[in-house]
Amino acid sequence: RDRLDTLGLDRVWLQPCEVPHWVRGEPEEVWVAASAGGSFRMHALALGNSIGTPPEGLSAEVVEVPGLEAVDSLGFALEGKIAFFSKPMDPKQLNTFAAYGGAVGQRAWGATRAARYGAVGVLVRSMTTALDTVPHTGSLIYGEGPRIPAVAISTLDAEKLSRLLRLGPVRVYMRTSCRMLAPKRSYNVIGEIRGSTHPEEIILVGGHLDSWDVGEGAHDDGAGCVQSMEVLRLLRSLGYRPKRTLRCVLFMNEENGGAGAAAYRDSSNARGEFHLAAMESDRGGFTPRGFTADGHPDTFQDYYARLHEWTPLLEPFGLSFKTGGSGADVSRLKGQKGLLLGFLPDSQRYFDFHHTANDRLEAVNRRELELGAAAMTALVYLLDKYGLGAPSKKEGSH
Repeated sequence: RDRLDTLGLDRVWLQPCEVPHWVRGEPEEVWVAASAGGSFRMHALALGNSIGTPPEGLSAEVVEVPGLEAVDSLGFALEGKIAFFSKPMDPKQLNTFAAYGGAVGQRAWGATRAARYGAVGVLVRSMTTALDTVPHTGSLIYGEGPRIPAVAISTLDAEKLSRLLRLGPVRVYMRTSCRMLAPKRSYNVIGEIRGSTHPEEIILVGGHLDSWDVGEGAHDDGAGCVQSMEVLRLLRSLGYRPKRTLRCVLFMNEENGGAGAAAYRDSSNARGEFHLAAMESDRGGFTPRGFTADGHPDTFQDYYARLHEWTPLLEPFGLSFKTGGSGADVSRLKGQKGLLLGFLPDSQRYFDFHHTANDRLEAVNRRELELGAAAMTALVYLLDKYGLGAPSKKEGSH
């Protein structure tokens, strides 16, 4: 809030929400004992929301599970075992977010699915295309039934574990002390510039404040927060007075439940607000490539056609539009039938840092970050000046 207060906005405020409180506890210990490869300690991080092991840890034989879809076919072969989910992100996918989407289900749901068949613990290959010793955390979701502890292991350790399992039985010892505590009060941070002629139409830019505990959350999502603030700062510094209300929302709890986005949506709907457009930056502070777009079926095609009228203005800067979602936070506003947008930077390096100890300020390139903020500002300017309907003579004039 202090930073938003320095931007000369018309209003800055905090919006409360209740968020889950999970703590990692002591450093994780995960050891392999293989009949064909001796013993070694793996690079591991407990998954967010996971329960811990017993204080003394647990030890069991490992069964490899090549993806979430393989759990039911293995069935009770998992009983009393540690399930090792080994499906990699597909390196052939140019869009690394598509590769992530194809593999992350095992991280989210693997523990619940394996526990149904009596598994006592879970190992998950880290969600990255890189081959290294850096483990990637992230949230899991417990469903109905028993809860078992789950950790992510680095991709190199996952490769080694798969090789050892082809040679013979492998046992793993794991000890974690993570646990869920009572929910806590936290806040979304919101600032806005009131529109001069259409204040009832809101154009939102936002990122999320929370990050995983092992790094600094620089790309996920400090970059998005900074870029969203920068949009309003740049327009204010240019002396531009927007027609529509420009609002920066720094959402809380995107990583672990989305409580901030839910609180914002509920409050906005209760006040009868209308978001003409809502843009989220949550894909890292890398070189801008354009924007993804989504929306309500009743309005999206018309809005998307309107966007493409501006393509000649953005193409010289290497920017384009494509369908394919918006963001975890702004997507909750779909019921208002505005346009939902996601800032789209180059994605090739994002999953080198995502949910790791390496996601630090030093990993962000200042020029790339500034170029992204400039791209977002340009689109917000077009949305504000011309709107998304058929432009009137007044709005279409230069």
